[in-house]
Amino acid sequence: MIILSIETSCDETAVSIVEAKGGLTEPHFDVLGNALFSQIATHAKYGGVFPMMAKREHAQNLPHLLVTALTEAKLYNKNQESKDGPWNEEKCGVMQKILERENDLYEDLKNVLENVQKPEIDVIAVTAGPGLEPALWVGISFAKALGVLWDIPVVPVNHMEGHITSVLLKTDERLMIHESRILNQKIQFPAVALLISGGHTELVEISDWGKYKIVGQTRDDAVGEAFDKVARMLSLPYPGGPEISRLAEIARTKNLPKVAKLPRPMIHSDNFDFSFSGLKTAVLYYIHDHGDLSEIDKEDIAREFEDSVVDVLVEKTKMVLTETGAKTLIVAGGVISNKKLRESFEQMETADLCVKIPGKNMATDNALMIASACYINSLTNSSFISEKAEIVANGNLRLS
Repeated sequence: MIILSIETSCDETAVSIVEAKGGLTEPHFDVLGNALFSQIATHAKYGGVFPMMAKREHAQNLPHLLVTALTEAKLYNKNQESKDGPWNEEKCGVMQKILERENDLYEDLKNVLENVQKPEIDVIAVTAGPGLEPALWVGISFAKALGVLWDIPVVPVNHMEGHITSVLLKTDERLMIHESRILNQKIQFPAVALLISGGHTELVEISDWGKYKIVGQTRDDAVGEAFDKVARMLSLPYPGGPEISRLAEIARTKNLPKVAKLPRPMIHSDNFDFSFSGLKTAVLYYIHDHGDLSEIDKEDIAREFEDSVVDVLVEKTKMVLTETGAKTLIVAGGVISNKKLRESFEQMETADLCVKIPGKNMATDNALMIASACYINSLTNSSFISEKAEIVANGNLRLS
């Protein structure tokens, strides 16, 4: 199965083309084409992501990223027999209607695809949620327009399921990702997934592919959000997570005395939920009481904050593993790029527990994980591709 996948849930615009095969027992993937553009630099000066600005950037980037992915996959071929290619008046009218709210996206798409042959693609997969709804709608509309143009089915994918299946995409990080063979990373069930990102902190029980139950979640701030807010308190640039991690690592390398003391919220509660707003407030009060902060003070606070977050995440995850008897632990989402977190969870692997963490090039939002989730869904649901359900953006879409 050849899958064209599109991801626009937040501030990464991504398009990939993947060949998937092997079934549920031996799933493996070949990346034929992959293109990604990060909007971090655009949003950094505002200290966060603005949904309507992200929407505009997605619309500008998608046509060019599509061409890049198609070209890498050797599927961007001009039609030598007809000047019109797959375009006709009826299709143009439908596509214009689909893209009418996306500024110049129709014209930009026509400019790059006019006279281009229909590529050999079986299905188009697009993120339907969760995420920023204005950003999601751009990707969905773009996917629908391509589906009309090429007569290819379009299917919705849950972004969080994409993070779960991202551990199937184990690559050799010494290579460019589109040049690498993606190897089989078989999952043993039951499994538990800890999903940690700027918008989500969830513990998910997985009895089998497609069978998910959220057993724990944040009651307020997500982990990534807490990192960014504490970074702003320390006058660090956006995105704050990597900056906190950098200072924390400096503190450990220097072996600085541990002066700051912060709570470990809900670490001993009798449930699997999280709460990070109190930890954020504790940092605020500490800074207020301390007065002007030196660079060493910031390094010490960053280390203590990071240690607190890691302690809570690890303890809660261990509780769920004990409760479920899971054989596999999946830890995924953008925050797993954090070095301290990766090391802490890697150390949990035993003879009875396999720990799977995506490579750093797969941890953040990308289209490859959307392709892998699409493939898994096509195997667990025989009507997934054929049912042609209406696709709508759902910013609060949950795993179920």
